Formats: sequence, C-alpha cells, structure tokens
Amino acid sequence: MALWDKVLGEFIDIVEWLDDTNNTLAYRFERYQNEIKYNAKLVVREGQVAVFVNEGQLADVFRPGTYELTTQNLPILATLKGWKYGFNSPFKAEVYFCSTRKFTDLKWGTPGPAMMRDKDFGVVRATAFGIYAIRIKDAGIFLKDLVGTDSRFTTEEIQDNLRGKIGLRIKEVMPELGIPVIDLEAKVVELGSRLRERLMPEFEGLGIELVEVQVQDIGLPEELEKAMDKRGAMAAIGNLQAYTQYETASAIRDAANNPGGAAGAAVGIGAGVGMGAQMMNVMSGAAGAHSGGGAAMPPPVPAALAFHVAVNGQQSGPFDMADQQQAAAGGLTQASLVWKAGMAQWVKAGEVPELAPLFANVPPPVPPSA
Repeated sequence: MALWDKVLGEFIDIVEWLDDTNNTLAYRFERYQNEIKYNAKLVVREGQVAVFVNEGQLADVFRPGTYELTTQNLPILATLKGWKYGFNSPFKAEVYFCSTRKFTDLKWGTPGPAMMRDKDFGVVRATAFGIYAIRIKDAGIFLKDLVGTDSRFTTEEIQDNLRGKIGLRIKEVMPELGIPVIDLEAKVVELGSRLRERLMPEFEGLGIELVEVQVQDIGLPEELEKAMDKRGAMAAIGNLQAYTQYETASAIRDAANNPGGAAGAAVGIGAGVGMGAQMMNVMSGAAGAHSGGGAAMPPPVPAALAFHVAVNGQQSGPFDMADQQQAAAGGLTQASLVWKAGMAQWVKAGEVPELAPLFANVPPPVPPSA
C-alpha cells in the first residue's frame, strides 16, 4: 500500500496556465487524453478564471486561488460523472482558462459616414474613430457562445465583430445627441460615455464587459472644414487687426503652395492687406449708416483754403477765399505773390489753380486818361 501511495504521489498533476501573450482571451489546458489525476493541484492566478467542461457541458468555475481537486470542490462535475462516493483515479475533463484582465487599445471606426442635421450647415456627413477596452465578465457565456472547442481564442478572432458593433452604434448616437458639428470635437468624452451605455447590453450578451470607449477624432468633409474656417475668420472682423493678420497669413500660405514663388507671395500679401482695408471701409460705411438711422453719413466738410499774401514785401494773412475775393476786387492781382501750407515757395496768384476763379470776372485795369 505504501508503494501505491508513492507511485500515486508521483503522478499528482499541477493544472495551471502561464500566459506569455497579450492577446489571448481563452486557453484550453493541454493534457494527454484530457486526463487529470486524483488530488491534482489547480492554480488559478489573478486575472484568470478556470472552467471545467465535461463532454461539452459547463461544470465548475474556479476564481483565483490554489485548489486540490476532489469531489468536494468539483460538485457539478461529480454530479455529471455520477461520483456518488468520491473518486481516486484519473478522470477526463477539459479545463479552460479565461483571462479576465483588461484588453486595451483595440481600434474601432465608422464603416461609413453618419448623416447628421445641423442648424448651421444643414445635412452633414461625419465619421469617427477611436479605441476601446474589454474584459471577460462571464466566462461560461463566453466559452459557450464564442470559444467553443478552440484551443486558443484571441482578440483578433472577435475584434472585427466588436469593431462593427461600435461603428454602427455611433452612427445612431451622434445624431441623437443633437450636438452641433462645430462642437463635436469638444464633446468626445460625452460621446464615448453615451456610446458605451448603448453597447453594454450587446457586449454582456457575449460574456464581455465593455470597459471604456474613447472617441479620438471626428472627421468632417473638407468643404465643411473650409466653411468653418471662414466662419471663424469672419468672426475676427470685430478685430480688424486680427482679420488683416489672418488674411495676410492665408495669402502667404497660398503663395507658398503656388509655383509662382516670391512673386506669388508678394501678390498674395498685397491681396490680403487690400482685402483687410476693403473690409475696414465697408465696416466704416456700415457703422455710419447704422448711427444715422439707415441713411449714409456725409463726408466731413473740407477745410477752407487759406493763403498768405505778400503786400509791399510784407507777409499778411492767411486769408480764406472770401477774403481773397475782396482782395481781388481791391487790388490783388495775378502777379501778387501767395503761399499756402504744402507749397515749397511763394508763387504768383495767377499760377494757383484754386485762385483762378477770383480773376475770371475782375475787369482789367482802367487805362490812363489821354
């Protein structure tokens, strides 16, 4: 009997799984003819569960810990096999280890654009992509519905299916939230949370927990992005300096992409500055029309012309046009020297275009008496 105990002791198995991969969800413990010895030791590490399967039927499930396999801790298997009085010989059963840790950085994306209605831009096509994380929540459901008899089940075998579920559901969630497309990028966290809530029942039906969903980017049509850029530029018109800087920068960018090189850059810069000046003029006119109750304000009254006149070698004045007209009647002639601000030197009154009307109706000097 002692010899039999020694031989039996040499055949006690250790059932365990050391996972050296980062993508294995379930692994079937490999034993010759699936035989497990009496009093075998089962080691289930943190982040694992072990499931015993007898002839295709789920039996006992073990959480992390170390167990000695006897009738007492295999109640379901003992019932299935009819072990009424215990057992002391090898038995056949399949043991599956399922990883319950998080599997992160799994990618998803919309299979096509989602159609959304936006109050500012009308019907908009939007796409989205990001990452998600999962872990096994119910090993029994997972094994029965997905793993089957697969000896090693990896994330690659289910990722396409899960990616498709997320991509389809987000096409429903984005329009339902009613977020303007211009604000979608700022609402990606809310979008991910709502998407996870919507998908959790579907994932749990497969024995999987959807731990998180991250929406990393929203894609919009190129023409819509340009329209949004222009809208932001128009908002900068309130600050004319900022608007002019924007137009100048845009012209430089466009010129850099133009084979015309430096000449194109110069033209582009001029166009940008010119547009800024034109907008300034338009705003000035609009402001005047608004302050005048809808009628355009007249331009400011021009300053009166004023000239200095040399009389007997002495400077006099300045005189406005009314004074000049009286002076013309009283003796100011075309030969009189005059000067105004901006002139380089004194000139004859007859050579100044502004004073020409003064001499048009002045009679010539009275001829001397005979």
